[in-house]
Amino acid sequence: ENFMWWRPRMLGGRTNHWGRISLRFGEYDFKPYSRDGLGVDWPISYDELAPWYTETEKLIGVTGGIHGLENIPDSPPGVLHETPTPRLHEIMLQRGFESMGIPVAEMRAAVIQKDMNGRQACFYATPCGRGCSIKAMFQSTTVLIPPALDTGNLDIITDAMVYTVDTGKDGKAKGVTYIDRDTGEHKSVTAKAVILAASAAESARILLNSANGANPDGVANSSGTVGKYLMDTVATGSEGHIPMLEGIPPRNDDGMSGGHIYVPWWGYQSQAKNELDFPRGYHIEVAGGQRMPSMGTAGLSDYSDVSYGKGLRQEMRKHYGTNIGLQGRGEMIPNDECYTEIDPEVKDKFGIPVLRFHWKWSDYELKQVTHMRKTFHELIDRMGGTVIGGHGTDGRKAIRAGGAVIHEVGCARMGDDPKTSVVNKWGQSWEVDNLFVMDGAVLASNPDKNPTLTIMALAMRNATYLAEEARKGNL
Repeated sequence: ENFMWWRPRMLGGRTNHWGRISLRFGEYDFKPYSRDGLGVDWPISYDELAPWYTETEKLIGVTGGIHGLENIPDSPPGVLHETPTPRLHEIMLQRGFESMGIPVAEMRAAVIQKDMNGRQACFYATPCGRGCSIKAMFQSTTVLIPPALDTGNLDIITDAMVYTVDTGKDGKAKGVTYIDRDTGEHKSVTAKAVILAASAAESARILLNSANGANPDGVANSSGTVGKYLMDTVATGSEGHIPMLEGIPPRNDDGMSGGHIYVPWWGYQSQAKNELDFPRGYHIEVAGGQRMPSMGTAGLSDYSDVSYGKGLRQEMRKHYGTNIGLQGRGEMIPNDECYTEIDPEVKDKFGIPVLRFHWKWSDYELKQVTHMRKTFHELIDRMGGTVIGGHGTDGRKAIRAGGAVIHEVGCARMGDDPKTSVVNKWGQSWEVDNLFVMDGAVLASNPDKNPTLTIMALAMRNATYLAEEARKGNL
């Protein structure tokens, strides 16, 4: 099957364009194998990472409420920013879900609602994906990098295509080698410790391309698991037209770029009773409302033959904001058929060997997607609406391609056993103790919660460990 690899080859990486949904993994998510015998357990627990979640939330600014839901951890009081009021369509969606016995929660998003650390509270002027001059939405380029530069302890080299981790005769990492994108020159940088945070697949590519006489299968790859257990988020969506929203007077529905509510997974007890035919869950993200108009606004082809003039304007006003969108985001279980490796023949324009992907969704994911679509259709029906997109319930046809959600993780997973993992619980290579991986490559599983908050919390925790080890002279 196809795998779509979206590469964040820019300063600040994917924090420039992520959706900013910031959900904590829960207690169950760190010990999935112990619960259902599938995948692997993490070498850490939720309790170990919880304080780092809190520190990350304080640093970047995250909205949300306290709900007390199963495996949906709440943050300590006073940590989260208040989530903006739900929009009209979100209030209606919430009532629809609750009529199905499905709880709805306030969205956790990295968009600040009060001034902090030189950043101005969001006033909902532009979509986050277009950039944010007031720094309300979190991205590394505006929130983390400037204060790091201000310390005088950071040098940034851009246009540097890193392709190997260099190792010395003692087996330790001594730096990296890169190609200058502008000049084509090969250059090296030396270091006492090396951290890879290039995104899951790219970090694996660098490790595999670092093969040498002492490490014929790549650096830190004696387990043979670099590039293995690649995962992405399970996804599908449906769209509905809701007649009761027709003809409503214009209003300002801008708000945060994403939804102000979301639906956490509600089926843990049903799965414990074997009432569902798939083992892991999903959450639902919602869209709709009278947002800033764009090309194609109102989807008039579905409702009207009018193509110009007064009638067109009337049709637009009648139908503007009547469509709602539902997107499922679910957990994939790691499998042996999803991995990446170095292509033996193909190289990129810099002469660096490229990755070759192998991918296959399992029946677990396909059945989960079927459940998503049936849930979406029932909700739209309860709201008196019509499904206008995402009609079928065949999981094989409905599921999005691997990589399409841009949540790929795995490829250098953490663990307790050097024979089955690449790094330990600190992101530290088992074989090269001054080589660390601090991106999504280390995730041992891929819960339905979006991974970025966990990647950042792990990075903060593991960087603190690295600093402590360096001070002790252990690296």
